[in-house]
Amino acid sequence: MPDITNLYLFISAASLLLIVPGPNMAIVTSHAVAHGWRAGLAAALGITLADVLMTVAVSTGLGALVMSWAPAFNLVRWAGACYLMWLAWQALKSRPTDTGSHATLASKEKIFLQATFNSLLNPKALLFFMVFLPQFVTIGGSHVTTQLMFLGLLLALMALIFHFLLGLCAGRLNGRLRDGLIDRRLGAYCFAAVMASLAARLLLLSRPS
Repeated sequence: MPDITNLYLFISAASLLLIVPGPNMAIVTSHAVAHGWRAGLAAALGITLADVLMTVAVSTGLGALVMSWAPAFNLVRWAGACYLMWLAWQALKSRPTDTGSHATLASKEKIFLQATFNSLLNPKALLFFMVFLPQFVTIGGSHVTTQLMFLGLLLALMALIFHFLLGLCAGRLNGRLRDGLIDRRLGAYCFAAVMASLAARLLLLSRPS
C-alpha cells in the first residue's frame, strides 16, 4: 500500500479528474437519460469492470507490452470508433418504444457490455492507467504490483460511486420522457449524438510518441 501522503494525493487527483467531462461520463449520462437510472448504474458497473481489467493489465505489465507494438494503438482506436458508430446507428434506426420496466430490464446486460467494451476499446484509457497510477507508487514500500493493484481498484471504486450518482441525476430526465414532457425520440437522438461524438474523438486521437 502507498504511504499516506501519496494516498491523499492520489485521492485528490482522482477526484478532480472524475469531475472533468469525458467519455465515461457521457456514456453513463446518455444511457441514464435514454433508459433511466438503472441503465446508468449498469453502464457504471461496465466501466468499473473495464477499469479493473485495465488495472490488472497495468499491474502485470501486459498493458506496456501491448502498447509497445506500434499498430496496437490504431487497431484498438479503429475498433472502438466502429463499435461506437454501430451503437449510434442502432439508436437512430430503432423505433420509439415504451420505456417501462420490460424494455429497461431487457437492456441491462446489453448496456453493461456496451459500457465495458467502450472503455476497453479506448486506447487512451489504458495509457491513462499506465501513466497515472505509477506516479503514486511509494518507492521502497510494498511490492510495486501490489501498490498498482490497490491504486487501480481504489480508482475504480471512486469512479463507480461518482458514475452511480451521476446516473441517478441524469435518470430524472428519463422520468420526463416517460411522462411525455419531452419527445421520446430525443433520448435516442442524444444517445446517437454522444456515440458519434465519441467515435470522432477516437478517430482524431494520435499515438503518443
